[in-house]
Amino acid sequence: MKSTGIKLLLATTMLFATSLVTAADRPYTNGPVTNVSYIKIKAGMFDAYMKWIATDRKALMEEYRKAGLILGWKVYTAQARSPSEPDLILTVTYKNWAVFDELNDKQDAIVERLQGSSEKQNQAAISREQMREVLGVDTIQELVIK
Repeated sequence: MKSTGIKLLLATTMLFATSLVTAADRPYTNGPVTNVSYIKIKAGMFDAYMKWIATDRKALMEEYRKAGLILGWKVYTAQARSPSEPDLILTVTYKNWAVFDELNDKQDAIVERLQGSSEKQNQAAISREQMREVLGVDTIQELVIK
């Protein structure tokens, strides 16, 4: 029984040591994590949607940044070659994956302070749906080359 425990401890130690060596040998380190939203703006709604981004979304993102929840956020235009492709891309960048464990409560408090009750937030989401369609969302991580 003792030898099985010692063998297990030895195997675990060797596996851990191997993983440390492997991480040290990588030609990169893990960088920030970015959430990417692909947006299709509905016909005639570009200016209205950009006004929302320049007011409500900007205020929210800047509060998140000031609170240390995000590193930054950006808005990109894209050339949609078909109706199923985005014409706007929104990004939000976080320090790392671990930040996601802490976000919900902190974000909820900021959203409630800026946008009001859940009912008001839901109404705002419905009105945004009249301006755009979310085609998809990705979460990607930067690999920083050493």
